[in-house]
Amino acid sequence: MLTFPDDLPLPVGDGYGFKPVSPIVRTTMSSGRAMQRRRFGSVPTLLPVSWLLSTAEAKLFEGWCKWGIGWADWFLCPLRTPLGLKPHRARFTDIYTGPEFVSDDVWRYTATLELFELPIVDEAEFVSLLAGMPLPVMNAALRNLLERWYTKSWPGATAT
Repeated sequence: MLTFPDDLPLPVGDGYGFKPVSPIVRTTMSSGRAMQRRRFGSVPTLLPVSWLLSTAEAKLFEGWCKWGIGWADWFLCPLRTPLGLKPHRARFTDIYTGPEFVSDDVWRYTATLELFELPIVDEAEFVSLLAGMPLPVMNAALRNLLERWYTKSWPGATAT
């Protein structure tokens, strides 16, 4: 999978906001209640982005869109999220808009990216955040407590 060119800047913050596609299907029952279920596990997310590029960067961007990803392929793009600056699997939902002349040697391109997955912490990191400590540390503490409890139950064991 191709990566977004390192020579191009990150998208600017104007209009930068994640719009996840709802993974929930809701069916209203005749009783007035509703049933809900998960439609899919991977939550696609739309992200409107824009770039301010110099003339040289604009040439690279347009060439990469046409010859690199053929305007349709998935690519890895570094994006700033609550998880930090990390590469995410993305593709353009349609061709970009632009170039728009902004000022001397500055061009604006706007597009909507579809992210393969909503940027959310994984389950292990979630448990670590919930517990207030890293998972291996929590496991070691629980193991120590369980060993002490179990050995106390042995006949003739001394309390430690």
